[in-house]
Amino acid sequence: MGTTGTQIGELWSRALELIKSRLQDPIYFDPFFADSLVDRVEGKTIYVVANSSVAVATLSAAPFKDIADQAVQEVTQSDYTVCFIPRQLSANAGASPSKSLFFANAKLNSNFTFRNFVVGASNREAYQASVLAAKNPGAFSNPILIYGDSGLGKTHLLQAVGNSVRENSPNTRAVYISSHDFIEEYTRFVRSDKTESFVGWFRDNADVLLVDDVQFLANKPNTEETFFTIFNDLIASSKQIVLTCDQHPYRLAGLSDRLKTRFVSGLPLTISAPEREVCEEILKLKIESNGLRLEDFDPSVITYFADKFGKNIRELEGAFARLLFYAVNLAPGKRIDLKTAVEAVNPLAEVEGDLAELTVEKVIAAVATTYGLTAAQLTGKIRTAQIALARHIAMYICRDLLDAPFAKIGAAFGGRDHTTVMNGVEKVEKSLSSDKELQRVVKRIESKLK
Repeated sequence: MGTTGTQIGELWSRALELIKSRLQDPIYFDPFFADSLVDRVEGKTIYVVANSSVAVATLSAAPFKDIADQAVQEVTQSDYTVCFIPRQLSANAGASPSKSLFFANAKLNSNFTFRNFVVGASNREAYQASVLAAKNPGAFSNPILIYGDSGLGKTHLLQAVGNSVRENSPNTRAVYISSHDFIEEYTRFVRSDKTESFVGWFRDNADVLLVDDVQFLANKPNTEETFFTIFNDLIASSKQIVLTCDQHPYRLAGLSDRLKTRFVSGLPLTISAPEREVCEEILKLKIESNGLRLEDFDPSVITYFADKFGKNIRELEGAFARLLFYAVNLAPGKRIDLKTAVEAVNPLAEVEGDLAELTVEKVIAAVATTYGLTAAQLTGKIRTAQIALARHIAMYICRDLLDAPFAKIGAAFGGRDHTTVMNGVEKVEKSLSSDKELQRVVKRIESKLK
């Protein structure tokens, strides 16, 4: 592979992000994939250590093996395959597992720290408030709510608070959890015969509670009621709470007014799209963290990526990751000029344009980029739930923006019959009437293409 251990680890981390997004049931991710790591690379095989023999057997079978192989091939842009192997005995093999019954897999990502968070006008207040919350939990403002569009750094800041607390105040217990995991754990608790108190667990284990994407608590009254109790309990005990949301809570439908009021009762702060300078600094950090030299990249390359992909940090990093892989594996030691950089990220760089220039191919490329897929996967025969959804969305947008005939759309999608396209479009139209997350995704893609 020709990469360092750090670079291989980062490639697998990016592959894991794709795997998590494509699992039909995300409940499988934490028990089986979350703490896996690369052991070695031999030829075209990447050997990945799983946490048990059961995990090895599970991940080596369909559909998990196929999903893992596809993710690795997309990240590396090559035909690598994954071989899962059991964890060998190590210095930590005899450690006792946590006795807690809840949130055994709610782990902080050590890569998200204040040190590598790039600050600009778009995020300065949220950054400053997060630092103060980590330095003196419960004393500055409570709760802190950070809201804004997806991919702007909210999760980074949230986990940076937790990592800072654990590094500087080891006796202070920081608990990070996504609202998805909270909902799943609560549901599991209700269906079990556990005697331990769900609310009491937070009282005993969370001096700092970090909850990501609280918008998903909407329309779940029983879970919301329990969260409301936990929230009040921790606030009354001067425990710090930091939340993230994709929009201001008052705009959330399906969330009770009393919880909305609690969310904004402390310090609500927004994060907006990053400035060019912030994007450029992020890219420079990415270069250095991959063991590459900044002087090997023309300044115009940094500026190009910041301008082209800078509306969303996640998309910016995803696009640049393709260039870094190209630089490490296909052009090692060579200076990366603008022409090389543009070629490395095609067709990502071509998905934007005026409506008059819009084509079915550009729609396919835009949807593929949003879902971390390749155009070939959208037009191919793979029918995993994630790819099928993205394919149907692309068909819908082709119909919505281009008013293209079903037969023409079908031809662009691997020669599919026009009735297949009709069914795909109808599925998306039906879901759009009630699925607000799908509405946001389609709106975001179409806004880029218009």
